[in-house]
Amino acid sequence: MNESSSRELPLSSNDSAADGWDSPLVRYLFIREYEYFDKLAPDIFGFYALQIGLPQHPMLRQARVSNCWTLDFETPAQIIADPHALPFPEDSLDLVALPHTLEFTDDPHQILREVSRTLRAEGHLLISGLNPYSLFGLRRRFGHHKTPPWIGQFISPYRVKDWLSLLGFDIVGGAFTAYAPPFTTERWLNSAAWLEKAGDRWWPIAGALYFLHAVKKVAGMRIVTPVWKRDARRRHWAAAHCESHQKTRHDR
Repeated sequence: MNESSSRELPLSSNDSAADGWDSPLVRYLFIREYEYFDKLAPDIFGFYALQIGLPQHPMLRQARVSNCWTLDFETPAQIIADPHALPFPEDSLDLVALPHTLEFTDDPHQILREVSRTLRAEGHLLISGLNPYSLFGLRRRFGHHKTPPWIGQFISPYRVKDWLSLLGFDIVGGAFTAYAPPFTTERWLNSAAWLEKAGDRWWPIAGALYFLHAVKKVAGMRIVTPVWKRDARRRHWAAAHCESHQKTRHDR
């Protein structure tokens, strides 16, 4: 293993069934992740999008972005690179997705700093993670597991929000989902389907999965409107001012 790969457990795999990424429980989670990303990604426009980690699961498959890549330490990622040192210039990306990326690194802060560096102003960041305050979190805390998703560190969404705030991101959306207990068989997971609606209503923050949608903000930046809009606004203001002045003179 090279020096860079020791910093993060690779989220790609040529044999996902062998390393636990294709178990019924993980498939249960990915179905809900695809639903969230497929719903949100089409509303984000731009030229360049990047998914860091899990390249075998293209979460940005519905994104309306001209160029969309996956990046990880190894294949099947399209870009083989260290997520802690992204090979992109500053302010060059319009959309970045981090599906469980922060859970499988010993330096999540550095990954977020790199995302902040490479995202343009008003660029979008989509994050998915496993909630430590859920039944999945309890199982990880009191169990001994050597397969995904249990080998990752479950980071609280509230902590991630704090990190993003320090980097100048605004949280514009988010959600919790996956309320079934962490059963290992598809039969038991299907039998707990009723918990999805009940959990969303009665204990929403206890979902196994959380999502965050953040937008990069730049201090002091303001949106510059097109010249024709400014000219039209000036003409409207001038006409209103002239009418008010004439009315005042008439009243006198």
